[in-house]
Amino acid sequence: MTLEGIDELDQTILYMLQRDARKTTSNDIAEAAGVSASTVRNRIERLEENGILQGYDADVNYEQAGYQLYTLIICSASVRNREELAEAALNVPGVVRVTEVMTGENNVHVSVVGNDSDDLSRIGRELDELGLEVVDEDLIRNEYTCPSDDFKC
Repeated sequence: MTLEGIDELDQTILYMLQRDARKTTSNDIAEAAGVSASTVRNRIERLEENGILQGYDADVNYEQAGYQLYTLIICSASVRNREELAEAALNVPGVVRVTEVMTGENNVHVSVVGNDSDDLSRIGRELDELGLEVVDEDLIRNEYTCPSDDFKC
């Protein structure tokens, strides 16, 4: 399957960077793809400029970092305010990720860290003050990710 706007080399680059962006060099990708390292660097730059490659995120173990609680707060927002409220939620201390959901009433998912229930209560109040209705809270044990199989060549 070829995805629109990216070719096999782009797919290889995206796959390898998703697996481990920190330890993967342009030379590693070039060797795997059979092209020069400068070609890979140019392609990465193009993927960044086109908004396909948007960053290189650290995978943080919040428990090891000293946070006792890693929680998913499920919120509801009106469709017309959803994007604005989701972005505003990132400014609440303790919020580490916000996902804007396209369908359903529970359309803003906010991942937060804290050390105790007081932290979670404060975050919930601040989200409420922004205009997000807190619907549910779920304690997160682990999160797992992997590169999209569509990027394997």
